[in-house]
Amino acid sequence: MSGGDENALIVEGVYTAYDKADVLDNVSLRGEPGKITCLLGSNGSGKSTLIRSILGLTPPNRGRIVFNGTELTGLPTHKIIATGIACIPEGRKVFPKLTVEENLRLGGYQEPSADVVRKRLDHVYETFPQLKERKEQVAGTLSGGEQAMVSIGRGLMGAPKLLLLDEPSLGLSPILVKENFNTIRRINEQGVTVFLVEQNVRQTLAIADYGYVLSKGRVVAHGTPEVLGRTKEVHEAYFG
Repeated sequence: MSGGDENALIVEGVYTAYDKADVLDNVSLRGEPGKITCLLGSNGSGKSTLIRSILGLTPPNRGRIVFNGTELTGLPTHKIIATGIACIPEGRKVFPKLTVEENLRLGGYQEPSADVVRKRLDHVYETFPQLKERKEQVAGTLSGGEQAMVSIGRGLMGAPKLLLLDEPSLGLSPILVKENFNTIRRINEQGVTVFLVEQNVRQTLAIADYGYVLSKGRVVAHGTPEVLGRTKEVHEAYFG
C-alpha cells in the first residue's frame, strides 16, 4: 500500500492490544477517496477498537495508519482530527443539556471564521431541515432519530474529508435506519470519503462501494458488496 494517495485512508499491519491481549491482529485495509468503504463484524470483532486506533484514542502497538498522505500513528487525537477527519461515535453522544445549534457549533470549533461557521450551519440545516425547526431545543429532549441527525450534522460542521461512522443504525427503528443510510449516501455524493463501521449488513452493502469483514480482530474477507454478499464468512456471521 502506498501512503501518498489524496484523501485515502490506509491501515497497514495494525496490532492493537488492551492489557497485552491482542484485539486487532495484523489488520490491513484501505478506504478509497470519495467512496463508501464499510467494515462489517459482529459485537466483539474489534470494529470500534479500529476506530479508536485511527483516532489515536487507543494507539496501535504495531503497524501504521495514514490519511491523505499524513502518518497518523503516534499523533495526538486533536491533530488527527485536524487532518480532515470527523467521527460519528456509537450511540450518537449528543451534549444533552445544550441546544441543537450549540451542539452543531461545537463541531466547527477549529474554524476561526464566523462566516464560514454560519455557512456550514446553513448546509447542515439544508441536509436536515428538521434540525432547523428544533435549533433552540435542548438536544437531550430529541428523539433518537433526531439525535442521530445532530450527531452527523456536528461531524459535518468540521467540513471533513473523511467521515468515520461507528454503528450509526444502533438503536434506531427500521424506517429511521433507512433514512440514516440515505443521508450517508447523500453526504458521500457531496465528495466526502466515508468509512462505515456497521452490523447492519443488508443496508450497509446496499450503499457501500467496497467492504471488509472483521472477525476476532482479523480481516477474514473483503471485496465489492456483490462479492461479500456471497461470502461464506458474511453468511456465517449474519445469516446463520
